[in-house]
Amino acid sequence: MNEYEILLLWDDDARVWIAQNDEIPLVLENGSLDLLIEQVRLAAPEILELNGKEYHEVYLNFITKRRSKVIA
Repeated sequence: MNEYEILLLWDDDARVWIAQNDEIPLVLENGSLDLLIEQVRLAAPEILELNGKEYHEVYLNFITKRRSKVIA
């Protein structure tokens, strides 16, 4: 079983979520967090295969980070 942590970061300037993982390697972006997670779920096995990494079961742990400026 392989586990990978996918970091999901909000880019406020571009108004998109960015998914990244250096082990797979993977970088994707989407304006919708739900759609981005689905993109990652579909792309990760294909990218692993293209990079010659064998797998039977892959678990993806999604970690989100979003920073917001609050004006008081």
